[in-house]
Amino acid sequence: MPLTFNSLPQIYAAPFDTVIDVRSPAEYAEDHIPGAISLPALSNDQRAVVGTIYTQEAPFKARKIGAAMVARNAAAHIDGPLAAKSGAWQPLVYCWRGGQRSGSFASILKQIGWRAETIEGGYRSYRRLVVGMVHDTPLPHQLVVLDGNTGTAKTELLGLLAQRGVQIVDLEGLAAHRGSLFGAIDRPQPAQKAFESALAQAFTGLDPARPVVVEAESSKVGNLLVPSAIWSAMRAAPRLRLTAPLSARARYLVRAYADLIADKSALQDTLAKLIPFQGHDQVIAWQTLAETGDFETLAAELMGKHYDSRYAKSREGKSEETLAEIPLDTMNPADLERAADTIRNRLPRQG
Repeated sequence: MPLTFNSLPQIYAAPFDTVIDVRSPAEYAEDHIPGAISLPALSNDQRAVVGTIYTQEAPFKARKIGAAMVARNAAAHIDGPLAAKSGAWQPLVYCWRGGQRSGSFASILKQIGWRAETIEGGYRSYRRLVVGMVHDTPLPHQLVVLDGNTGTAKTELLGLLAQRGVQIVDLEGLAAHRGSLFGAIDRPQPAQKAFESALAQAFTGLDPARPVVVEAESSKVGNLLVPSAIWSAMRAAPRLRLTAPLSARARYLVRAYADLIADKSALQDTLAKLIPFQGHDQVIAWQTLAETGDFETLAAELMGKHYDSRYAKSREGKSEETLAEIPLDTMNPADLERAADTIRNRLPRQG
């Protein structure tokens, strides 16, 4: 009988050696239970073929052809990734809705002697739990937002806080994006559903009785939306505001965005996207700074003429509680270490 899970912690802590996602590779790529491996019962093309036969010809014919495909794919998995598994191995198998694909694959595994189980409702039941947590119910954690203008090392300070035992959630890290026009990194962003899965797992692993620090963001990180329950908690959260001289922030950005600076062509293309906001003449001047390698001046002008004013406008009319203002001076490693100590000491005491 399929297993029923009523909470995400139950799924994360399920006592199985391996969680197997037998959906198609495309379904797995969009999202999956954290830690699950992909052993598709049907490939992307096979799934399309079976679906077409089911709707355009006959369900019986589709099931028969699909069963043969699943059997051949299962044999390949057993001879391949599962070949070294011992008799004591216990897998948990799921598909889209806990139906034929997971049932068929688990049945074959059971015939071999492995104690395979399936999930009632499959991926859909897991997805409902994720949506319930990150969209439908208030977040039980007290968030503290680390705020500050561009170049105040918010992401690096999150890492330093984590080293000090502070609970953090790195939204930009989970979204694979640094949160601005210049925020792309060397890997693609996950799908929206995968982002939400990662957030659900991250928050589930934290103690609601202790504060959780997150970086100030807009409602989108790159192309991804911050889920509604988390966004609501962020908007209501008290803030720790970082301040630093423009010159120090410019020097810091040159270090932090070394990857973007190294690709001058990509930098020029990104700067061109600012034309609708700043006009051709200003952007050409910035592109000239990039071409000549005057990156500190470029960073200072981008902040002074574009980002700082946009940040200030976004704060207008908001009655945000500020716990403390944390001044940064040189923004060298020692300065950031001191700031992390100060932030940790200014967090609300709970629990």
